[in-house]
Amino acid sequence: MRVLGVDPGLTRCGLGVVDGLPSRRAALVAVGVARSDPALDIDQRLLAIEAQIEEWLDAYAPDTVAVERVFAQHNVSTVMGTAQVAGIAMVAAARRRIPVALHTPSEVKAAVTGTGRADKLQVQTMVARLLSLDTLPKPADAADALALAICHLWRPAGALGAPQRAPGSMTAAQRAWAAAEQAARTRG
Repeated sequence: MRVLGVDPGLTRCGLGVVDGLPSRRAALVAVGVARSDPALDIDQRLLAIEAQIEEWLDAYAPDTVAVERVFAQHNVSTVMGTAQVAGIAMVAAARRRIPVALHTPSEVKAAVTGTGRADKLQVQTMVARLLSLDTLPKPADAADALALAICHLWRPAGALGAPQRAPGSMTAAQRAWAAAEQAARTRG
């Protein structure tokens, strides 16, 4: 399976493609960052990121796109841009009928480091080790995208439309997110 990991961001959007190999191993295919100019208007920034994501989808033909699940942060302007870019990645994948999966940051960290509270350097170090890289993937956005792809290879339950996990198997944050999504569905 080939997975494109997307760490959404308006200035820097991490992109990482990983192939799953036998025995829970993974191989690096490509890693990079889609960028937009902060001096541009938001619509033009989103267009620039979207074009770069489209190029990656065409170039690497992933089987799945794994996107970091956006959650509330204290900085509303940051979370808005991040959510908008996440939406662009999901639409670009849906346009090609590529399945999309969402994974929380703590789920990704736990998958690659063993703890959901790992820092950026721990994630970069483990991604380099898991992919047999000589150097740490940089910037952190790129490493996070690779971590998302690896996480999805090992924990594919984040796929949209996939059966939901049993309530006891979710973290407190995942249960809160699921409850919020359910409440939104019943209101809408």
